[in-house]
Amino acid sequence: MNRPHRRADRRPSKHADVRASGRRDGPGVRPGSERAVPRGAAPGSPGAKSRAPAGADSRSAVARRAGPETTRPKIAGSGRAQLKRSGTKPAVAERPRPEPELRDDSAVRVLCVDAESDGQRIDNFLLRHLKGVPRSHLYRVMRRGEVRVNKGRVKASHRLRTGDLVRIPPVRTALAETPVRVPASRLAPLAEAVLYEDERLLVIDKPAGLAVHGGSGLSYGLIESLRELRPGRELELVHRLDRDTSGCLVISKRRSALRELHELIREGGMDKRYLALIVGELERAKVNVDAPLKKNLLQGGERMVQVDQDDGKPARTVFRRLGRFRAESGVLTLVEAELITGRTHQIRVHAAHLGTPLAGDPKYGDEGANRALKTQGLSRLFLHASALSFQLPSADRPNRVEAPLPDDLERFLSALEPAA
Repeated sequence: MNRPHRRADRRPSKHADVRASGRRDGPGVRPGSERAVPRGAAPGSPGAKSRAPAGADSRSAVARRAGPETTRPKIAGSGRAQLKRSGTKPAVAERPRPEPELRDDSAVRVLCVDAESDGQRIDNFLLRHLKGVPRSHLYRVMRRGEVRVNKGRVKASHRLRTGDLVRIPPVRTALAETPVRVPASRLAPLAEAVLYEDERLLVIDKPAGLAVHGGSGLSYGLIESLRELRPGRELELVHRLDRDTSGCLVISKRRSALRELHELIREGGMDKRYLALIVGELERAKVNVDAPLKKNLLQGGERMVQVDQDDGKPARTVFRRLGRFRAESGVLTLVEAELITGRTHQIRVHAAHLGTPLAGDPKYGDEGANRALKTQGLSRLFLHASALSFQLPSADRPNRVEAPLPDDLERFLSALEPAA
C-alpha cells in the first residue's frame, strides 16, 4: 500500500479459514444456501425439511506545564497521517433517509449459517442477506420474535454458529432504493486516517462528529464510508466509539479476524486507553470505579445509561490523574481512562458518578461548566481513544496503536493555565 500508516513489525499470520463440518442439515440445505418454504413453516416442520445443528521527559509542552505529577502517555507524533479537525462542524450531514417504496416477500425463508458467518451477530447477518429491507423494520421483526435461530427466539446481539438454521419471516423489501453516496469531501480525510493495517484488520483514527454507522436519521457513518472507499471488501466494525468520541477504532477485513477479535475482547485481551478532561479534581492519583451500568429509556424516548447496583451489568474503569488546569468554570483534570469492561457510555457515566463529569459532555455533563468551557473554545466532548494494545492468537507479536490528540482538543488544552 502506498498510503502512509503504521505497520507492526510482525510476520503474516498463518491462518486457516474455519471450514464447515460438512454435515447435512436436510435435503437441499447447504451452508450459505437459502430456499423458500410455505408461509408459517418453521424449521423442522414438514414444509421446511431441515433439522437443528448440534527515560527522558518526552512529554509535550502542555503536559510538562501541568507540573511534575503529569505523566501523560506517549502519543503518536503529529507527522502521522491524521485528520484535521476543528471541532466546530459535524463530520456527517444529518439528512434524513427518504422513505423507500416497499413490497412484501410472501415466503418464509430458512438460511443455513456457513463458516464465514460463524460468530456474526444475527442483526448484521440479516442486514447482509436482506438487501433493501429497512433497518427499522428488520429490528422490529426481531423484537417481535419472528426471526428464529434453531426454532428459538434470539436478541439482535445473538451470535451465530456454523450450521445454525435462521428462519426469516416475510419481510418488506425496498424497491429501487437510491444508494447512499458519501461525499468525496468526507472520503478523502478517512483515506489518510489509517493508523495501522495488515492483511486482516486496520485501525483508523475516527474523527469526532462521525457516527460509526448510519441509522437514526443519519444517511451514512464511518463503516459505510470505508466500504465505499474499498468496495468488495468485507469490512466490519470490531467495536464502537460514541459519535463525539475520536481516536482508535478497529475494523476487520476478514470474517475470521472479526471472530478472533470479538473473542479477544470478551476475554479482556484488548487494552483500551482514553484521554479525557474532567470537570473538578480526581480525589486520588488513581481511582478504580466498579459500578454496574444499566441502559434506561427515559420519557420522550431518550436513552440514558445509569449506575444500577441491583440490575446493572458489571462495569469497571480505572482513572489516572495526568495533570490539573485552571478554567473559568474551576479546576479541570486531565486523566487517562482504562476500560476494564466495555459498556455503552461507560467512561462518561463513571466520571459523572464520581462527581467529575467529562468536559463538554451534553448528556451526562455539567451544563453550566459546559457553557463556560464553550466560550473558551471547547465545542465538543473531550474524550479521545488514544491507544490500543492487543495480540491475536494467530499473531506472533502484539500490536500497539496510538492516535495523536486531535488538533481542536490540543489547542484548547494548550490555552489552559496549569494548576499547582
